[in-house]
Amino acid sequence: MAKVKNADGVMVIKKHSTLKGPLEVRHVSWWFLVPGVALILLLRIIPSIMGVGFSFTDWGGIGFKANITFFENYINIFSDKTLSGAVVNTIIISICVVIISNILGLILALWLQVKFKLRNVYRALFFIPYALSYLATAYVWQYILSYKGPFNVLVELFGVEAKAWLATPGWATVMIIVVMVWQYTGLTMVIYLAGLESISEDVHEACAVDGAGRWKKFTKVTFPLLAPALAEALTLTVIFSLAAFDVIVGLTGGGPSGATETLAYSAYMNTFRYSLYGRGCALAVLLTILIAVFTVIQRRATKKAEENVS
Repeated sequence: MAKVKNADGVMVIKKHSTLKGPLEVRHVSWWFLVPGVALILLLRIIPSIMGVGFSFTDWGGIGFKANITFFENYINIFSDKTLSGAVVNTIIISICVVIISNILGLILALWLQVKFKLRNVYRALFFIPYALSYLATAYVWQYILSYKGPFNVLVELFGVEAKAWLATPGWATVMIIVVMVWQYTGLTMVIYLAGLESISEDVHEACAVDGAGRWKKFTKVTFPLLAPALAEALTLTVIFSLAAFDVIVGLTGGGPSGATETLAYSAYMNTFRYSLYGRGCALAVLLTILIAVFTVIQRRATKKAEENVS
């Protein structure tokens, strides 16, 4: 501290900061960001940029020597039947999972919003599949759907012939969709429940006074007010379903004969099994672009509804 005169000539005491230079108090808080930013740069941003660069090469994963192949890896993706099939499988599985899981999640949310005994127990039971390890549950489902598994025992009671569900093209894709819907329905249910709980009771009472029926109240009032929750649920399910990997590994391993391969699984196989790191990076880049495109389309489709609500 030091004594100085102010503009009126009066002696006052002026306090000095003990921190000087770049470490003044107003700058100290920014230094706490350095470790986090450094980790993000080191583990996410820099590897992503390097991956994009390697996708234009024939890099084999050892050293940094690689020949530039320009768009050859991307051309091979669409010319190779297995890889192009992975793109189609990814889109088909994602569309089915997103639509079905959101519809079922909304139905469950509407049911579990009503107050009754054991309501919270049912909420927890439906949410548990999402909280469990995807890979572990995939192996459990692999046993359930095996030829001598519980599912075939059950269907035989109804006169349906037992099948190797996961070894039959077509049915294997259906079973993957079923398992993923089972996992993500709990997530969408919780999101829609949060949206329903945020709607004021006054709105429902006003609808009752106006004589609106259940269906009209849902279509004209409840559903439009769920626009923010709908946007969130769609965004998450789109991202998770397009990037599906654990379920594929645990259930089918991409089989039979590549019938259930997805972009994420193909990227893994080409990179770590076949040592085609350039092609694997190209598949990862393509998957990222696909997720971004679908997310932007979905967000734009729900943006208008969100603006109307706000």
